[in-house]
Amino acid sequence: MPPTQAESVIKNIIREIGQECASHGEIASETVVAFMVKAVVLDPSNGFNMDRTLIKTDVQKLVKLCVARLLDNKNPSLDTIKMQVYFDMNYTSREDFLEEHHRVLESRLGIISREITDNRACGREELENLYRKIVSYVLLRSGLGSPTDIKIVREATAALQSVFPQAELATFLTLSKKDKERQLKELTMIVTGIRLFNRDCGKGGEGIDDLPAILHEAIPATTHHIDSQLQIAQDQAFRYTAILEKVTNNPLMAKELQPYMLKEALYNVRQYEIFLQTVLSDIITCAEEVEMMVKQLAAQLEQLKMTVKSKTAVPTSQVFPIFIALASLWMSFQDETVLISVLSNLTTNLELFLGTHELLFPEKVMQGLLRWRHREKRPDKNRGTHGKERVQLADFRTQEWLFPETTANFNKLLIQYRGFCGYTFAATDGLLLPGNPAIGILKYKEKYYTFSTRDAAYSFAENPDHYIHLIKEKAKKNAELIQLLELHQQFETLIPYSQMRDVDKHYIKPITKCDNGTQTDTHILPPMTLRSYEWNEWELRRKAIKLANLRQKITHSVQTDLSHMRRDNSSQVYPLKEASTQSKREGSTRVPRPQIFIAGLRGGQSKTTYGVKVNLTRAVDET
Repeated sequence: MPPTQAESVIKNIIREIGQECASHGEIASETVVAFMVKAVVLDPSNGFNMDRTLIKTDVQKLVKLCVARLLDNKNPSLDTIKMQVYFDMNYTSREDFLEEHHRVLESRLGIISREITDNRACGREELENLYRKIVSYVLLRSGLGSPTDIKIVREATAALQSVFPQAELATFLTLSKKDKERQLKELTMIVTGIRLFNRDCGKGGEGIDDLPAILHEAIPATTHHIDSQLQIAQDQAFRYTAILEKVTNNPLMAKELQPYMLKEALYNVRQYEIFLQTVLSDIITCAEEVEMMVKQLAAQLEQLKMTVKSKTAVPTSQVFPIFIALASLWMSFQDETVLISVLSNLTTNLELFLGTHELLFPEKVMQGLLRWRHREKRPDKNRGTHGKERVQLADFRTQEWLFPETTANFNKLLIQYRGFCGYTFAATDGLLLPGNPAIGILKYKEKYYTFSTRDAAYSFAENPDHYIHLIKEKAKKNAELIQLLELHQQFETLIPYSQMRDVDKHYIKPITKCDNGTQTDTHILPPMTLRSYEWNEWELRRKAIKLANLRQKITHSVQTDLSHMRRDNSSQVYPLKEASTQSKREGSTRVPRPQIFIAGLRGGQSKTTYGVKVNLTRAVDET
């Protein structure tokens, strides 16, 4: 099937599944439906052959299975998939977010920027309108107040006039468009710096929020909220793990607890924990940046005060760079404020995908399961530390093991399966146990694996390909494991776009040994053929002579006798219409109704009947 036709078929299937879910009252986004389609096709128990074209019965079966899974609101697996799709669609790295934020701001300022740069004002009134637009542009770009507030506009106008009087508009209009845009940005930075300095001196700063103070309160509050949610998620994961560890050793208990979907619930809370840690890492970075910028802001203000002091005039070459640096710092504060707000909203929305835990595992049920199993929950940091056994290098001559004391960037290695023990996951059919790097990290085919115990490490090292295959087959049955365990290289069709960009970025090799190689491309630039190019000098001369001769040619037109004075004729007629007349009054005539009565028709005593005819018709004048 051609790619375009296959894409059309997939879109139709996704649209049909979405409509079917909507008819049952469940609204599913196209992204979630597409992920579910791929998850159902990957599951070997559904019997789909990815190498064969889907027929009509296969499509009907696929739609039915996808709709059934999307309508199963009590399944933690569905919540995990929705959580992963939501996070992938709404989360970006710090650098990408700030780049996109600045791009959006530039696009919003594009209209007023074009109005200023394309302006051709001549009269006094037009110049005044142009100057007011420049003031509005400065306020909108700096984000320090609304351009509709009179006090803010007056303060911004006074600051602008001190560096760019209205008399210089004539010179501004003679500049090129790029120079105008550059000067507008520079004026914005200088005016912003002046207003911030006046605010610090207590002489202005109308409409300017105290962003350092706001961030000083918002960052600890957001961090505390995420820490509390992270602690709850970890405690819940420890409970599920404690129950599943005991269940894996008892087949009867495993069969009895199968309807509870404990593993799916564990995957859900582990994915939530990973996302919270990602957001928390970004917020910690924000806190570090804010702390550094607060120090820089104080230093810039102090330097500015020392430069200005009580002087009536200060050279612009000394003070303008400080104003620009001050404005740049303040815009960084604005970026951090927006980023903290977005991350806080993202964390709040992630909590919506944990609703099934309260339904399936209320507190009473969890306490009962924990008491029934006589199992104590153990945090991840205490797991695997009861025995300080490490892998002995003498037991492995063909495999390479890494340890903290022999590897420089040991803590920065990209561990497979997000640091979970691959052997435990494969041997117990899906139990997630965090690995302990202190035992040793196995390097196999340029990838790194950690394990929960030394026995697990030895077992995995005997046949790594076997356990890697088991993990892949398990991920086909539970599609949420593909993103949870970062198995995107084995399932390239399900790799999220955000992680596709970061696959090579976060891959770190140990500094135990290094191989370098270089390669030069044969053709760096794409080929470009210029059809009008001629290498032959005589061919160029021939074309030049041809063009020169054309200048002396004249075009003539003639007309024959048959075509002389001919033209197109057209005529128009009025369509027929109905006509009627009306008199002033209506008249009518009526004649009397003839009435004749014949008496004696019933007969009498005599045998002969005698009839008498009587005319009862009224006269004409009586009617």
